[in-house]
Amino acid sequence: MRTLVLWDIDLTLVDYSGIGRRWYAEALATVVGVPLKHLPSFPGRTERSLAREFLTAHGIEHSDERVEHFFAALTEQAEQDRPALPSLGRALAGAPEILSELGAREDVVQSLVTGNLPVLANYKLAAFDLHHHIDFETGGYGSLSEHRHDLVAAAITQSSAKHGRFESVVVVGDTPHDVAAGLHHGTTTVGVATGRFTADQLAESGAHVILPDLSDTPAVARALLP
Repeated sequence: MRTLVLWDIDLTLVDYSGIGRRWYAEALATVVGVPLKHLPSFPGRTERSLAREFLTAHGIEHSDERVEHFFAALTEQAEQDRPALPSLGRALAGAPEILSELGAREDVVQSLVTGNLPVLANYKLAAFDLHHHIDFETGGYGSLSEHRHDLVAAAITQSSAKHGRFESVVVVGDTPHDVAAGLHHGTTTVGVATGRFTADQLAESGAHVILPDLSDTPAVARALLP
């Protein structure tokens, strides 16, 4: 049975807590030259959704053109910080091991469903050498839509077009938004309680499987694979 595993990034595979606030503040200053006065709630959100809320809260029209300028400023901040990313965050326990374990299997393809922009997703994972087993080309990214379920649809469609039909699709993340997006498309959903939400909250959101973290590689592999 061929399986597509779609990973969230932040607080599922890596932790860069605090970097989003700084990048958003610096991007705001770059794009419109005003100080930060509102920060949206990040967990489980897409970059497009966050950018629209962020710009609106600062009295700035959120046209597609303005949002794209904001994305460009975020990318510039990430470029500047790229050499320091290993010291600005950390890989979460078990992330390297499970990515490697699944990457060695011919019946598994690993890609992403993440609120991040594509380039930020790559930088965040490459900082800890976690990028080798991920197909970035077929991921669903936060630049696509305000709605996370659109990202799941994009990742499934693109992965299937490139790799062929999958009998099983698994969405893995640390927030109820991740779970809801997977359930919307009938995927298996795995909640990992390494973020801002407890195991009970993830269970209440409807996740099929709850993991405390990714540290037990055999247990995680059993949860992800039929």
